[in-house]
Amino acid sequence: MKIERIHHVAYRCKDAKETVEWYVKHLNMDFVLAIAEDLVPSTKAPDPYMHVFIDAGQGNILAFFELPTAPDMGRDDNTPDWVQHIAYKVDSVQTLIETKARLEAAGIAVIGLVDHTIFKSIYFFDPNGHRLELAADVGTPDMYKKLDDVKWAMLEEWSQTKQAPKHAAWMHEKEFDA
Repeated sequence: MKIERIHHVAYRCKDAKETVEWYVKHLNMDFVLAIAEDLVPSTKAPDPYMHVFIDAGQGNILAFFELPTAPDMGRDDNTPDWVQHIAYKVDSVQTLIETKARLEAAGIAVIGLVDHTIFKSIYFFDPNGHRLELAADVGTPDMYKKLDDVKWAMLEEWSQTKQAPKHAAWMHEKEFDA
């Protein structure tokens, strides 16, 4: 078996309508489907919900559940905010710059433009507290090949030492020497 693509990724939201409207307005995503049930299909538990689906591009679906009878949403306090996030690819750094300005004009705090050497990105939060990233690739084929060549060695070293391997330290140097 080989996975074809992500069918959908589901998260919880505080308010389904507010969430859909926010993603449509700020990220130009299309609202594609809503499902509401009184019973959970897999468990038959009585737990009413609204399940909304938004197209994140090329058929990759971002979904949210609003659960009105569940306790308020929380998050894993042992995991830093920057770790768990959804990253979306955009076409250019110019799009990042323009989107950052538009989000900030709408009162949304944005971190970045962050230079990750092979891509640049901005970060911000949706109305549910989910961290989002928009990323534009800027790496060269040589950069990606160098990273591909060391990925398994880096993973093995990390697995043994839990120390950051230096195989790709060039990414943090001022200039990449191809």
